[in-house]
Amino acid sequence: MAILVANDQARRIFLERQQLAAPPGRALDKPGLLQLIDDLGFVQVDSIATVERAHHMILFSRNQTYRREHLTTLLEKDGELFEHWTHDASIIPAKLFRYWKHRFRRREPVIAERWRKWHGEGFDSAFEETFRHIAENGAIMSRDMKVEDHKSGGWWNWHPNKTALEYYWHTGKLSIAGRVNFQKIYDLTERVIASHHHEPEVEHEAFVDWACRSALKKLGFATSGEIAAFWDIVTPEEAKDWVKRHRDELDEILIETADGSRPRPSFAFTGFPDHLGDIPEPPARIRVLSPFDPLLRNRDRAERLFNFFYRIEVFVPEPKRQYGYYVFPLLEATG
Repeated sequence: MAILVANDQARRIFLERQQLAAPPGRALDKPGLLQLIDDLGFVQVDSIATVERAHHMILFSRNQTYRREHLTTLLEKDGELFEHWTHDASIIPAKLFRYWKHRFRRREPVIAERWRKWHGEGFDSAFEETFRHIAENGAIMSRDMKVEDHKSGGWWNWHPNKTALEYYWHTGKLSIAGRVNFQKIYDLTERVIASHHHEPEVEHEAFVDWACRSALKKLGFATSGEIAAFWDIVTPEEAKDWVKRHRDELDEILIETADGSRPRPSFAFTGFPDHLGDIPEPPARIRVLSPFDPLLRNRDRAERLFNFFYRIEVFVPEPKRQYGYYVFPLLEATG
């Protein structure tokens, strides 16, 4: 028989999983920041700079003693974080890099075919030259290798070396060594990510088990679709199969919705919610969230739990916007 979880309890669990239940004024040092990002799983990076970059806002909303120089050091000097893709460009703990090798391997033929259609045959003409230049001369930015007669444009008009840099980044051969005015600096992956994180790729079954198991832990409760979407590195079919194979470890639960509609069938690890420990009430205060905050990433989940309908209206035609171009959600916990 499925366990019915009251809406207020489900909210508290999800806020705690999203690291929004702890006092935001507690001291946060550099190791603490690394642990915070590890607890979240990843922090989205976005090019929009209205007020502040998304990753800084996400971290500051969890802890107001966050120092951006700690993030820069962890990314650019210590090699304990790296930039790559989950559902979007994100900052990810480098200890997870070995799992991303599966993404690189899966995506390489897909990207190659897509980019061949995008750029045409010969899109890879500058690949060897670009890689050799970085190997011999060190980190570069895209503009460092721009051909003289190339006319600038958006992503649709990359010059050949930019295409090479992005392709090698997407497939794991290059990594982001830093940014200048948000423009990427590319270098060989082995020179960017700390050496102790260059572990062999795990077997496929272990990879899927890690991806699904860790996603469910970080979500607290989820459908198989939500499990697959969390990291966006396994397919919905793989997540469904994982749930079927591990039903002896899982409880079926029903999450009560905020609007009183039909409860949402989900899964949680056996012993839910006791295995999560004491779930605290979030501090009674208002927090300004980034539009790209992970609490809101799954809009349907946020609406079910909080009865909060939200869209990033940057991507909505102006006549159809309800609130405006770039509107910050507010989270108020009443304690």
